[in-house]
Amino acid sequence: MGESVVHALDGVDLTIEEGEFISITGASGSGKSTLMHILGCLDRPSSGVLEFQGQVVSAMSEKQLARTRNRHVGFVFQTFNLINRTTALDNVCVPLMYTRQSFSRATARKALTRVGLEQRATHKPSEMSGGECQRVAIARAIVNNPSLLLADEPTGNLDSRTTGQIIQTFHELHAGGITILLVTHEMDIAVQADRMIHMRDGQVVEDVVVDDTRRAEVLALTRDTQKRIARQRGLSKKESPSARLASGA
Repeated sequence: MGESVVHALDGVDLTIEEGEFISITGASGSGKSTLMHILGCLDRPSSGVLEFQGQVVSAMSEKQLARTRNRHVGFVFQTFNLINRTTALDNVCVPLMYTRQSFSRATARKALTRVGLEQRATHKPSEMSGGECQRVAIARAIVNNPSLLLADEPTGNLDSRTTGQIIQTFHELHAGGITILLVTHEMDIAVQADRMIHMRDGQVVEDVVVDDTRRAEVLALTRDTQKRIARQRGLSKKESPSARLASGA
């Protein structure tokens, strides 16, 4: 069988300025997560050049890459990735160990305070809601005061009310000076950023500034779609055999 080469990213040319809040959207397999991993120094590009704060990442050793990640980049994932047997405070302390800083619970408590969870410091993940667990994960991501925060589908496992709380947390962190790159497939989440990048087949097909007008249009369309789906589900339930049987039809 012949060999084929699949390009997860193809000719991507981006500049991300300090202090930006950017969302990356696209269907599954579009390359958005691969792009995030490369920008976060988790993966190396097979070709081309990646610069981070004026340094060429592709020329760094593994040790230099790890140091850059630990000191300058924070990661937030959809599944939280918390240690279940430890408290929220101890989970937030973990990155401090990897950077070989003096172990400081005060620093971790400050990060929990920034996300509004100082009162849950002694609770374990099993004792908290999904939204609280995600905020603990965000606190862990910012405990080293990173210049870049990367979030991969951070609201994918959350309900709409909790999603709103998490997005508000990101807005507050952005206002505090952190550059945020948020990967999502949900348009109503994507337009919360100030700049939106859309990917398809490993390429950037759209890179636009999100103004208030565009944001309002997308949010209105999302609300209309959700109402239409809810109505359709209601009709399907009424017309189902079990519903007819219950009604005595």
